[in-house]
Amino acid sequence: MSKPISQTFSALLLAASPLVLSACSESNAQETDRFASVEIKAEPLAEGVAVLFGAGGNIGVSYGPDGTVLIDDQFAPLTPKIQAAIADLGADPVTYLINTHWHGDHSGGNENFGKAGALIMAHDHVRERMLGIQKTGRGNDPASPVDALPTVTYHDGLKLHLNGDEVQVMHMKHGHTDGDSVIFWKKANVLHMGDLFFSKMSLPFIDLNSGGNVRGVLAAAEKVLAMVDEDSKIIPGHGPMATKADLVAYRDMLKSVIGAVEKAQGEGKTLDQILAMKPAAQWDINPDAFIKGDAFVEAVYKSLEQPAHKEDHAH
Repeated sequence: MSKPISQTFSALLLAASPLVLSACSESNAQETDRFASVEIKAEPLAEGVAVLFGAGGNIGVSYGPDGTVLIDDQFAPLTPKIQAAIADLGADPVTYLINTHWHGDHSGGNENFGKAGALIMAHDHVRERMLGIQKTGRGNDPASPVDALPTVTYHDGLKLHLNGDEVQVMHMKHGHTDGDSVIFWKKANVLHMGDLFFSKMSLPFIDLNSGGNVRGVLAAAEKVLAMVDEDSKIIPGHGPMATKADLVAYRDMLKSVIGAVEKAQGEGKTLDQILAMKPAAQWDINPDAFIKGDAFVEAVYKSLEQPAHKEDHAH
């Protein structure tokens, strides 16, 4: 009998770099010490646009005379290092903060940046999930502090006209979670995909407890591929910077695994029988991956068991 994905997820959390941890859990000294050796490394991508790598989700930064826009903020103890890295770019303190989704490795610094004056924006479902207790692989995450909550939310998306660029923020339905957004700097030709895209370091994590579904991850990849070109620079939620070709390979992997699982389900195969087929084996090549083949295949299986999500009603 295969382990439930929640158990697999819990075990992986103990072995991998932290993911989906609450901001509150980062407040004690032990957690702070855990991040003491983390370096925040900046990589310029275009004029006024950069990516920051550290621990947790990759951070996008847009800066210029109209202010500084931050995409995700990792964990609370890293806020001073993130602020220092932003200053080293020659950027002003963060004016606007956009969360790609609610998970704590992408929103753990929200309270700090909110108290420092940043306007926090995210999809409607991000605020809804942060307002309540959320079930994760490690148990239940408590509600977020008031200063951590998005104060501007949207249903389909929004646009920011800042620093000589048009920043498109677009909701992608029921993918990694039910509140995912991608952010596209049109002039700079840079796009941040959040955890809809794990680049070369892990198979995808589908958070079924948060309304995620592999169908939505595939749909998001297809939508982004229609927007980008060979010169586009893609910031994944985790892993190194990526190109359109990398995203094509990711999309093709998703289609292959989904197709194999769907076919096997149609033949009446059980989850254990499908796991034994190893449909993700050729991509399950990183021994330190956060999500390994069986966990991903189980998430695909459970995603396909669910009825297709209907369009959300506008709020």
